[in-house]
Amino acid sequence: MNDTQDLFPTRLERKLGMFERIDPVVYGDESQLANGPLSKSEIDEYERKGFLSFEGFFDADDMQVFLKELREYEDDADLKLSEGTILEPGREEIRTIFGIHDVSKRFQRLTQDPKLLAIVKQLLGSDVYIHQSRINYKPGFKGKGFEWHSDFETWHSEDGMPRMRALSCSIVLTDNGEFNGPLMLIPGSHHYFVPCVGRTPENNYKESLKSQEVGVPPASSLRELMLENDIEAPKGPAGSLVIFECNTMHGSNINMSCWPRSNLFFVYNSVENTLHDPYCGNRPRPEFLANRSDWEPLKPLNE
Repeated sequence: MNDTQDLFPTRLERKLGMFERIDPVVYGDESQLANGPLSKSEIDEYERKGFLSFEGFFDADDMQVFLKELREYEDDADLKLSEGTILEPGREEIRTIFGIHDVSKRFQRLTQDPKLLAIVKQLLGSDVYIHQSRINYKPGFKGKGFEWHSDFETWHSEDGMPRMRALSCSIVLTDNGEFNGPLMLIPGSHHYFVPCVGRTPENNYKESLKSQEVGVPPASSLRELMLENDIEAPKGPAGSLVIFECNTMHGSNINMSCWPRSNLFFVYNSVENTLHDPYCGNRPRPEFLANRSDWEPLKPLNE
């Protein structure tokens, strides 16, 4: 049982209204913010919207090496049997591979990209470690979508992440267009915490990673956020990057096009925000979902 104060109550039997954020969005001090790679206008945009997008952040040709490796995984029977590999419901096709930086040295090195780490540390104001990594596949015509959700709501409730001091980097490995199920975000939604209704079953992750039912925000709260802020879907060619704050509401549609969509996600958490016991009262989720064994600060590859 978690004996620390729960500042973000959720997964209760009764519905609670959403409440305003109590944590900073940008943690860096004046010196860090002034000397980092992001401009003041970019930092202001991240603080206001809860995300930033960069077209062509990485070279598109460089992404081909990662795609080639991922295609090899599609024929890896052992990997498909791994608990960290989630298959499409009713199919033998890969939906998600968790812990991709532990599976592959190439992906692990990408987590330490100097340009990427500099931005992450500028926004979080501290050293960071990888809380979670994953690759999401969406094959043409049949790739399923992901329900609207706040990552922090899950990471707080089921992993024991105490505060909103983490972010996700979504690296586009295949072109993301309007028809192949791009990432959708509600700008400004990170300024509110939206509690979800319903107790968390033990080992909930086994079902929620295939089809999420617990931890889905109420439609009334989503409607309010959408009417106030609209929806944006950053798109771009392979190598593009979306950085979004841990509490930003996001989701994606099914892929109704013939073009596959693969996005890589690295979740960076501050070393000053390490995990407690899950606030929902359950046992901790597996390491491939919530890193509890290695909180050493990541170093850029050039150091």
